[in-house]
Amino acid sequence: MTYPLSTPDRVTKYEVIEEVPVRAMVIFAHPDDAEIGAGATTALWASSGTEITYVQCTTGSSGSNDLAMTSDRIVAIRATEQRAAADAIGVGDIVVLDHPDGEIEADRAFLGEIVHALRKYRPEVVFTHDHHRTNGFQHRDHRNVGITVQDAIYPYARDHLHFPEQLTGGIEPHKVKYLFYWGTDQANVIVDVSNSVDTKINALAKHKSQVPGLSSGSDMDLRMRGRHVDAAKGYGFEYGEAFRRLTART
Repeated sequence: MTYPLSTPDRVTKYEVIEEVPVRAMVIFAHPDDAEIGAGATTALWASSGTEITYVQCTTGSSGSNDLAMTSDRIVAIRATEQRAAADAIGVGDIVVLDHPDGEIEADRAFLGEIVHALRKYRPEVVFTHDHHRTNGFQHRDHRNVGITVQDAIYPYARDHLHFPEQLTGGIEPHKVKYLFYWGTDQANVIVDVSNSVDTKINALAKHKSQVPGLSSGSDMDLRMRGRHVDAAKGYGFEYGEAFRRLTART
């Protein structure tokens, strides 16, 4: 008897997401991660009236390859760029948790910060980094954000006996409906972003310190669009943004 050395790749049919939530939150490690990961979907939803909140977990203090750059200077630059990108998407508040780059720990203090943001802004849908990605390197901050967000959604933000000291001034426990992971190896849902991919790329172009040369028709622009075209193949629309969705326990 012989055995195959490999199993042919199976084609997974993603569920097409058409529902638009009232409130959504994007929780991300560094300035520009939100636009890279979920910019087209959040732009689409914002244009339909969804209240979008950003939670930026670091200051971007190490985000430069310029040897003459200092942390203080790059933090100010990236804060300005992130606000401009968020405005292009249609984001309301940006919560900045003020951790230095490379120093996010998946500890109780960080967990409490995420829980408080969830309870305050009460999103139905949360987007974040997929900490289970294995097909390539991933920044440690991304991994620690991803696992902490999952823990914060269930059970910590939901259950009143976790972080009870937060429950003052109108802050109450909150149940998130869905968690959407970007950068995933195992996508199971897709959003038709044909009408918003331009907004995503325009927003990313605001991060001039990180993506110099990104403009309409540039090589970088074409590569980014190509990834969205590839995601949408077989679905009847031009551009797609895919995620791994978890339905939160109630």
